[in-house]
Amino acid sequence: MSRKEENKKITKDGLKRARRVLRYIFPYKYFFLLGMSLIIIGNTIFMLIPGVCGELVNVATGKGEYGFGLNQLGIFLFCLVISQAALSFIRTIALAIVSEKGMADMRKDLYDRLISQPMFFYEENRVGEITSRITTDVEQLQTTFAITLPEFLRQIVTLIIGISILAYLTPQLSLIMLMTFPVVVIAAMIFGRYIRKLSRNRQNALAKTNTVVEETLHNFAIVKSFTNEWFESNRYVRQVKDIVDISLKFARVRGLFFAFIISLLFGTILFILWKGAWMVNDGIMEAGYLLSFVIYTAVIGGAIAGLGNLYAQIASAIGATDRVLDILERDNEVGIKDIHKASFEKLKGKIELKNVRFTYPSRQDIEVLKEISFKVETGRNIALVGQSGSGKSTIAQLLMKFYEISSGDIYLDDKPIGDYDLLSIRKQIGVVPQEVQLFGGSILENIQYGNPYATEAQVKEAAKKSNSWEFIQKFPEGLKTLIGERGIKLSGGQRQRIAIARAILKDPKILILDEATSSLDAESEKIVQEALDQLMEGRTSIIIAHRLATIKNVDCIYVLDNGVIAESGTHDQLIQNEGGIYSNLASLQFA
Repeated sequence: MSRKEENKKITKDGLKRARRVLRYIFPYKYFFLLGMSLIIIGNTIFMLIPGVCGELVNVATGKGEYGFGLNQLGIFLFCLVISQAALSFIRTIALAIVSEKGMADMRKDLYDRLISQPMFFYEENRVGEITSRITTDVEQLQTTFAITLPEFLRQIVTLIIGISILAYLTPQLSLIMLMTFPVVVIAAMIFGRYIRKLSRNRQNALAKTNTVVEETLHNFAIVKSFTNEWFESNRYVRQVKDIVDISLKFARVRGLFFAFIISLLFGTILFILWKGAWMVNDGIMEAGYLLSFVIYTAVIGGAIAGLGNLYAQIASAIGATDRVLDILERDNEVGIKDIHKASFEKLKGKIELKNVRFTYPSRQDIEVLKEISFKVETGRNIALVGQSGSGKSTIAQLLMKFYEISSGDIYLDDKPIGDYDLLSIRKQIGVVPQEVQLFGGSILENIQYGNPYATEAQVKEAAKKSNSWEFIQKFPEGLKTLIGERGIKLSGGQRQRIAIARAILKDPKILILDEATSSLDAESEKIVQEALDQLMEGRTSIIIAHRLATIKNVDCIYVLDNGVIAESGTHDQLIQNEGGIYSNLASLQFA
């Protein structure tokens, strides 16, 4: 995410905000309460064991106080261990249900929120960092609910029960032990704050490595063609080195913290053991109580030492919660559950732009469109021509409502575009882009993307209309043929025809062809153009083109220059305007 988001501090507001994640736990609250209750019960049982061990020693030395024999105490110890093991098993399953199902619900909501964001969200955020939110951060939260929080509660219960028992059995030694407690707590707070900062830095560095990997793999052909494997490797190595440096620093701080805590605790235990030995020697205390005290002190010491680490983990999880909520609390462009509504307002296909001005949200200093006005009647086709960056593709994006116009009006069927439901517009506009984006599944799945409910027979018919069936049937598996990541196993012309078949299956009222043949060879262009001609029949079409030969027969050509319409007319009209932009482009291409 942004630099500002990365450096957020953990505050009371942040903690209060993090509580909103509990709504994913609420449906499984009974399992959560069961797990937490079993932690308290199980740990209470566990804390009885050192006391029973001490009584064993007292009975063995003939100084037992409760009248139990060795066999009875042995059986009681065995029952305690078995019952604690059973409770631990049930608790683990209960909390696994909470963490797995709760975080699965969060992943679904997070993914739905991500894919329903407007286009400018992905202009402001890198894909690798966004991916880290739905993987690393959610995984951290899952670990918190499954392990960290239960362990934190267990250590708290251990402290409360352990200190209470020691205060009852050996008040003098307990006072010595408790004197170390404030020191440990203060150290935990100081180290914990620094550990949280390093943990957050490590998460951010990890997100950057994910970004490098995704960018490289998405542009793998470019990496290969420029023989820049070494460059990408070095770029990744630098990011990994940052992670290693931060992680080692993180480890040193944690190691120093643990070393301090262990030294303090063991020093205290050894002193207490020495003091207790004198008390036993003087007859002030029984030997069994000294054994119990040493065991309880070790257990309590371990709990105190663990609390610092657990506190850091919980604080780190709160940071992850903050980053996840930054996405979950964003407004949707469209509700996922609304997309498959059965009915929507039908379009005829008439388009009109009046004095449209537009500036990209991420580039406020550059006005892309300036007072653009034109009209396309139903069933007609027009072409947009101009240099790269003149605003041709921007007009297509505004018709799809990827962005809101800065000023002016866009009308569909003489009705303002803002009066239409967003879904009804996009459902009735088909796009065939220059750079075809295919998924890594089968040909059938990619064509069916135009209409997920289409039958195989309808897919086959769309393939025939797009001139795709000719090459599809040559594959041994036909429509079931897997095309590889982003359609890498198909040629450019084949990918383009699959995109046309997908658009045919969608059956749009308005068609946008964004330089759909500009990257093809002459033979492939001829085949694809035939498919496009069939696709455009009876549909309002907007053709964005660099190759003027493909738009000779359109009803009107609009020439864009620096965000304005500089010329308009048919091919024959514009070609006669000597010195005009279109005439110069035509002379260059046709010459």
